[in-house]
This record gives sequence, structure tokens and C-alpha cells, in this order.
Amino acid sequence: MSSKILTCSVLSALATAFLLDWYHKKFEVTTPPTKNTPRKPRKYDDSLIREQLSRNYSFLGEEGLGKIRNTFVVVVGCGGVGSNCIISLIRSGISHIRIVDFDQVSLSSLNRHAVAQLEDVGTPKVECLKKHILRIAPWVTVETHNELFDINNAQPLLMDGNPDYIVDCIDNIDTKVDLLSFCCERNLKVVSSMGAACKSDPTRINVGDISCTEEDSLARSVRRRLKKRGVLKKIPVVFSSEKPAPGKASLLPLPDEEYEKGKVGELSALQNFRVRILPVLGTMPAMFGLALATYILCDIADYPMEPIVGKSRTKVDGIIQSLAGQQSRLGNTEQRIPIPNNDIIYIVEEIFRGKSPISNYSTRLTLSQWDPAKKLSLQNIVVMTKEEQKLHEQRVLKGGEKLESVYPPEVIQLVEKRFAEEKFYSQFR
Repeated sequence: MSSKILTCSVLSALATAFLLDWYHKKFEVTTPPTKNTPRKPRKYDDSLIREQLSRNYSFLGEEGLGKIRNTFVVVVGCGGVGSNCIISLIRSGISHIRIVDFDQVSLSSLNRHAVAQLEDVGTPKVECLKKHILRIAPWVTVETHNELFDINNAQPLLMDGNPDYIVDCIDNIDTKVDLLSFCCERNLKVVSSMGAACKSDPTRINVGDISCTEEDSLARSVRRRLKKRGVLKKIPVVFSSEKPAPGKASLLPLPDEEYEKGKVGELSALQNFRVRILPVLGTMPAMFGLALATYILCDIADYPMEPIVGKSRTKVDGIIQSLAGQQSRLGNTEQRIPIPNNDIIYIVEEIFRGKSPISNYSTRLTLSQWDPAKKLSLQNIVVMTKEEQKLHEQRVLKGGEKLESVYPPEVIQLVEKRFAEEKFYSQFR
């Protein structure tokens, strides 16, 4: 009896395997499409699509998701940022997408690529993405262009078929500027990713106009070059306001032996592309890509969205008045505080992380002069609560007590650490 059951089980398994193999051969593309030819979407019952997108329908509504499903998006750059953006867009309902990238999947890119696996190493990034897209959403029309974007092919890549949205995920500054200026000059809707390399703080990722970016050297360089070309339009970008600091990642130099060999430029993937290595924490490009996709989806669906740009949420006026009042009580007749408003925000939120170094409290904050023997400056102003400011003024600034007798060593060390950080940052200001 048991042998009959075993035989039946084996036959059943073989039949299932045969049926699955027949299904894949019948429905999968057996020959790859020619270069740059969009893969025709498989016929797919709309009720199944709606079920797969049911949570998005619940969130964005029938009209909102209807707009998304009818949107044609072009994404240029399919690395860590671009791949995560692309996969999020097609998972969320985008049904027509054109992806552009000249590069191949490398072993080192597996730490940040959205879908690439070991078996994809050495294959074009666009083909890798298409393969995975059609496994997730087989109804999507996918156009792949395994070529380098430049100003000479911008017209067909960005305008053929009248795309609704252009997404810039390029990491080469010259090519990025070419794409953005091309879009702005022709009123094409575009959103851009700035630099995710050397960044690690997820709380500093922002979405805003390129003119409002902070601590992003790529954004600053792009902005300047666009202005030189006369491009003054607003461009929404994703950027990180995280500052460089001692111990954090930075641009890696090439080994001396490579320079000694000569022809260093041959080490880059293409002429004029970067040779030195930008360290990347794999999670950051993914978050940049997800931020891009979320912004695009909400914009297309007309979903209410009011991005808070940068760290300008501190109530500056009250803090300035409090510091000015302290200086007046100390006998300083100068009415104006020699610290710009932007630097007040910088002191509170960047240097002292929005907390008092004395109590670690983050409410009822103000500023106080720290050492009475030194002039008021960015390296002699400390964030405190209002109560701490009053006590500090009584005991240290007016009473003449030494800082070491008023505060424990750990507070003194933390304040000195913050001042040392500001001194380091000042070289970039």
C-alpha cells in the first residue's frame, strides 16, 4: 500500500514539473527582442492587476492610481538609486517605462542594486531590470536602451513617445547637467537624484528645489553649471543634508602604483567619467530611489504633499532675541547679534543635534555664550534650555565661576567636541 502511495506521489510531482515547464515555455519570450525594442506586455486580466495594486488603489484612490497607470516614465541611470526607483514605480502601477544605462552589473554593485543577483553579473543593467520587472508585473511595457545618454541622443531617449516624467539618476556631473538643461529648455517634467555617496544618516534625506540643497557638493556643482547655461528653473531633487565629519567616509584616492603606471583615465568606465571611488553605504541609494519614486507617485496622483526642505524648522526669532537679551544683560550695547539667521539654525540642529549638551533635552531651547573670556562666535555658543541659560548666566557669565566647577567633565568634553566639529566644518563654509 505504501509503495503505491509513493509511486503516485512521484508521478504527481513529475506531472506538476512538466506542466510548469510547459507554462514557462508558452508564456515567456523565447527569443530576446532586438536592441531598444520595447517588450510587448503579456495579456493579463485587469482584475488580477487591480488585485495586485489593491493597496495602492486604497491609498491613492481610483482616479489617482488611474493617472499612475497611464503615465509613461523615462529613467536614466540604473544603478543603486535608479534600480530602486524603477522597481518601486512598477510595483506601484507605472505601466510604461523606458530605462537607459550603458553599464553592466558588476560584483561590487550587488550591495546596492535593487534586484541584481550573482547570475546577473556581466549582463547589461537594463536587461537585468527588465527581466525582474516582467516577473513582478508582466503587463508593463518595458523599453530598454543599453547605451550612454548624452546630448546627441537626448531627443529620442527623452522625447520619443511623449513621456510624462523624466527621472535623472546619473552619477556623472557633465551628463547630469546636459540632461537637466535639455529637460528645462523644453519644459519636460524632471526630477533628479543628487549625491548618495559618502552619506549614512537616513534622517537627513530631503526632497526640495535644487536651490535649497545643503551639504551636497554634487548639487552645488550642478546648480552652478545650470546657472552658467542660463537655466534658472526650479528642479525638484532628492538630496542629503548630512555634513562631512572626521571619521566619516570620503572620496578614496587611487593607489600610488596606479599613478605610476600612467594613463590613469583608462581605469574609468568611459572617457571623462570618474576614476576615484566614492564609498557608498548600500542602503542610502535605495532610500534615495524610494524617495524619488514616492515623490513621483504622489505628484502624478495629485496626492497632498508638502516637503519640508532642509533643517529650517527651528524658530529662529525667539532664539535670537533670547541671546541678544543675554548680551544686553552682560553689558554689550551692540543691538545686533553677529550671527546670521542660517547659522542659528546650523548651531542648534547641526552642531548640537537639536539637544542641550547639559541635560539632553530638546524642548524650550535657546542659545548662550559659553566662555565669558571669549568673544561670541560659532565656537563659543552653546544650545541650552531656557532654565539652563539663566543658571549659566548667573554662575558663569556673571558670577565668574569656572566652567569646570559648574559642569561635570562629560558635559565639558561634549561641548568641546561640538566646537571641534564646528571648527572642522568651518573650512567648508
